[in-house]
Amino acid sequence: MSMNESTLGPTIEARVISNDRITPENTDEIRQLTLQINDPSFRYVEGQSIGVVVPGPHPFGNPYHLRRYSIAKDLGMNASGSSEFSIMVRRCFYVDEMNGEKYSGIASHYLCDSDIGKSITLNGPFKNPFKVPADSTDNIVMISTGTGIAPFRTFIQQLMGEKGEWQGDVRIFYGAKTGMDLLYMNDEEKDKTNYFDEKTFKAYRNLVNRPLDDESDALEQTIEENAREIWALIQQPNTHVFIAGLKKVSDIFESKLAELNGSTEHWEEMKHKLKKENRYSELMYY
Repeated sequence: MSMNESTLGPTIEARVISNDRITPENTDEIRQLTLQINDPSFRYVEGQSIGVVVPGPHPFGNPYHLRRYSIAKDLGMNASGSSEFSIMVRRCFYVDEMNGEKYSGIASHYLCDSDIGKSITLNGPFKNPFKVPADSTDNIVMISTGTGIAPFRTFIQQLMGEKGEWQGDVRIFYGAKTGMDLLYMNDEEKDKTNYFDEKTFKAYRNLVNRPLDDESDALEQTIEENAREIWALIQQPNTHVFIAGLKKVSDIFESKLAELNGSTEHWEEMKHKLKKENRYSELMYY
């Protein structure tokens, strides 16, 4: 599944009630926005995604720009009955491969620059493509960077909380220049405190002292250091692979797995097998 422009469909208005930077000034800007919706018919759960509609005109004559974001946290209803939830937004830039020019991400800048009280048009919600396996003895491998970790928080809570004791091995590999604890502050640490006593659960993050050009560098190191364990798990017939984040997250993962196997062909064969058996899921942001 990919999160890019698509048919708009029905929309609803949300109001920005908070917009806070949660990373230090000398790092990539990541903000947590709390949105409020007054329509009682709007129903959602954590882990689903909503589409943010940025009004145009935009390049190439597009009347709007649509970008989906995962619902990171359900804050419930306030005293007046309005629904509130938070999303995580990284201020993005991209470089045009043709002319080398640097451009601002349309949706991320629109959201990061939103003032309190601003009305934002949404569509959705859209279901989370990540489903907890029915068999608690299955193994799970999760790969992500930065705000791509958002859909996994709910997934892990369901896995370790609602499903009870999980018997299969659960591994999450992620890269971040400042650490996932800065994205989710005490919530993420609480999650790990709750689940680290589970014998099967391990989280791997690569936080190094040297400067990193990109959080994908940290993910690449994390995968390199644990590649053999990842591959050993993937070869087991009851292992499910979940990948979330920018497209380059998937590219890094596949590149490292191909390198470990000595050829792209060997990895492609395994990937085809995983997909055929519904054991490979992606949530990519473009």
